[in-house]
Amino acid sequence: MPPGPPKQPTVVRLMRGNPSHRPINRNEPQPARGEAVPEPPSYLLPYAIDEWRRAAPELWHLGVLTLLDVTVFAAYCQSYARWRLAEEAVARIATHDPVTHGLLVRTTEGNARRNPLVKIAADCAKDMVAYASQFGMGAAARARISAGIRFEPPSKFGDLLA
Repeated sequence: MPPGPPKQPTVVRLMRGNPSHRPINRNEPQPARGEAVPEPPSYLLPYAIDEWRRAAPELWHLGVLTLLDVTVFAAYCQSYARWRLAEEAVARIATHDPVTHGLLVRTTEGNARRNPLVKIAADCAKDMVAYASQFGMGAAARARISAGIRFEPPSKFGDLLA
């Protein structure tokens, strides 16, 4: 794997205004986008389906959710669902634990240790952020995206003829 950050899809680079000014890959495969927003896979958890229905239409509209991306986006949604379930479980435990608020649990020997649900939630959140970055999601990604998507770099003489 080459050093440095992973390459981003051309559509995401163009939304960000190509800040690196590197040449655009004109031969990048362009998978079929489909006629409509893809439906969520049947194996997703209920919270994952909710997240799919919330985010998929916008990603599809931006052109970053294609038919080939369904599985990766499903993994993002599933990570979201597991993160949410773990956080809700910790919150339920916290109502009965005014000292550690569910962050610690007692072992059978009576020792305090980190609640496994906290680790699960942290791992799912990390996975969620990694998958989301594949689609240009997140506050930092939005801050780098310019208004309007241009699929061709503008000509420096384009405005003179308009």
